[in-house]
Amino acid sequence: MATIAQKPTTTVAATGAEKSTAATSSVAAARYVFAGVRIALGTVFLWAFLDKLFGLGHETAAKAAWINGGHPTTGFLKFAAAGPFKGFYNSIAGAAWADWLFMLALAGIGIALILGIGMRIAAASATVLLVMMFTAVLPPANHVFMDDHLIYAGTIVGLALTGAGTTLGLGKWWNRTALVQKAPWLK
Repeated sequence: MATIAQKPTTTVAATGAEKSTAATSSVAAARYVFAGVRIALGTVFLWAFLDKLFGLGHETAAKAAWINGGHPTTGFLKFAAAGPFKGFYNSIAGAAWADWLFMLALAGIGIALILGIGMRIAAASATVLLVMMFTAVLPPANHVFMDDHLIYAGTIVGLALTGAGTTLGLGKWWNRTALVQKAPWLK
């Protein structure tokens, strides 16, 4: 049997500066990826708000738009709710306070994520909203316990913890404002 001779390879250890440059470029790339994910998730929330407000025809018909007297919470909470919390969600479907809270949450979370400001509040609000949406349709359709709402919630919390609003966003400026300096929980 013939064998192929291999040339000996030589490895050169990277200098500290080379390692630092590689690490820095990886971190910078990751920051842009996180910023892109942040903006993309922001558009998910803002689009849902706009569609329910104006009835743009994606999920909400024009006649069911909030500005035309529709109730943004009715469709999902009345007809899609299932599982152990169905009665609770059916009971708040179409209530004015639920409509207002839902729409303010969609708009606020979407705007905060797109602009990269108020990431902590956006993460907390998004987590509450998304966990409620998760519990409205228990058990999940495609997994024993996991659902895209939980993935989104965890991702948004991670984005807030990593300061994703400071890349391709107004987070650096926002964090330096007098308001946020006095109340850092607004970061």
